[in-house]
Amino acid sequence: MSIRRNLGIDFDVCRLMFEGVAINLPAMKNIIPNQLGRRGKNNLAQIDLLLRVVTCIDLTSLCGDDSECNVQRLCHKAENPIEPYLLKQLGVNPEKFHVGAVCVYPARVKDCVKTLKGLKSFVPVASVAAGFPSAQSHLDTKLYEIKCCVKDGAKEIDIVISRNLVLDGEWEELYNEVKAMKEACGSEISMKTIIAAGELGSLENIYKASIVCMAAGSDFIKTSTGKESVNATLVIGRTMARAIKAYYDKTGFEVGFKPAGGIRTAKEALLWQTMIRKELGCRWFYPHLFRIGASGLLSDIEQNIFLKFYGYVPPKCIFAYQ
Repeated sequence: MSIRRNLGIDFDVCRLMFEGVAINLPAMKNIIPNQLGRRGKNNLAQIDLLLRVVTCIDLTSLCGDDSECNVQRLCHKAENPIEPYLLKQLGVNPEKFHVGAVCVYPARVKDCVKTLKGLKSFVPVASVAAGFPSAQSHLDTKLYEIKCCVKDGAKEIDIVISRNLVLDGEWEELYNEVKAMKEACGSEISMKTIIAAGELGSLENIYKASIVCMAAGSDFIKTSTGKESVNATLVIGRTMARAIKAYYDKTGFEVGFKPAGGIRTAKEALLWQTMIRKELGCRWFYPHLFRIGASGLLSDIEQNIFLKFYGYVPPKCIFAYQ
């Protein structure tokens, strides 16, 4: 599926897109339930949606005790996210079914690249960078970290913005910083920009930050680091999706969306994919434009697929990497 890569736009054009924006929070909260409605799909249809969700997962491990052994397990699960016998029963080729990416800290990128190469896997390695999760580092340090990740073999970089630039209204400085990080990634690397929406103070700031980060060349915008007190909520997601739609209508560039933090169940994942399809269309429900950052979600999805297909879950079956 072809995609028109985001080349970014000038800051002056970007500013015109968000000046005077106002978002009605109570109205936004009321719209969400009406928008999602009842899915009313049969089990096989829901299984198909859940399988699509799996291909959009960035299987993540961002723990202080991550080791080579831990990320090896992560990579094996990324390459084989659902039990092969179950996939065959569903008519899916296990050899061509995997998650969207594995996502780790910079120090673990080489381990993942080595493991996935040994598996002859096409799963890309994503790395958080740029002072994740706080972004409280000098810009030169952020740029160096990004370049190290790319050198080590990361194909996707999840940067995080400096929240103070949003809270202080320093929009042009935010634009310049994100643009510099995109240049550090290079043209072949997909850059996901984490806006840490739960720390931005208002939906207006979330919308503005989304527009600025896209204008600076981000390939994806991402809700959260997963470390904030408020992470991915549907209201935040809808606000960001509206920004993506406005940017697409203005420029013709398709920018991806990645919710992350607190999405742990198949039911929650289906709500997110429904919201994205309604806001942005079915085209966005593919790995090149939609990802979910998660660590424990895969296990629940696998159990739900098994339950919907067989009518039960084996009581002692150990499913996904935790």
